[in-house]
Amino acid sequence: MKQVKRETLQQRAKVIWFTGLSGAGKSTLANELGKKLLDKSFLCTLLDGDSIRKGVNFDLGYNESDRKENIRRVSEISKLFIDTGVIVISAFISPTEEIRNLAKEIIGKDNFIEIFVNTPLDVCEKRDVKGLYKKARQGDLKNFTGISSPFEPPLNSEINLDTNNKNVAECVDEIWDLVWSQIALLPKDQLAV
Repeated sequence: MKQVKRETLQQRAKVIWFTGLSGAGKSTLANELGKKLLDKSFLCTLLDGDSIRKGVNFDLGYNESDRKENIRRVSEISKLFIDTGVIVISAFISPTEEIRNLAKEIIGKDNFIEIFVNTPLDVCEKRDVKGLYKKARQGDLKNFTGISSPFEPPLNSEINLDTNNKNVAECVDEIWDLVWSQIALLPKDQLAV
């Protein structure tokens, strides 16, 4: 059945997992990658922290066990999409190796592409339109990643994106260069323009 879906959709289902601090640019890059995939006729969906926490995970907070449960649920949802042949673009802080490894285990290492959006904390704070870092520094937000809760940079991400020195288009091109061969059944020159 998986092979039939693959041939019907002309793609290999994968999870492209963006990790990084709040304000790093995960959702921006995920959205732009999604547009590029759709332009090339790939069927994909986007899952990000804001939308998931407003819906499926509205009942979870930001302590360690709730963060783990958040990623567990997202991973199970991602796995369902993979089983239907859909490419999943996920944008989640996923702050620890343990949490990211849980996601890889549930989704399957062969279906998981990890992208570290490696943006310095001071740059993330400057980009913070919601004022979350300011609230965290004032003590109004507890368990805020990068301030009162740790972020462990990934040890083995497929891409380590320096968004401080590259623009969105350059970052998306770098991601595309990595992922297209893992998702496409057709040669690059035969993909939709």
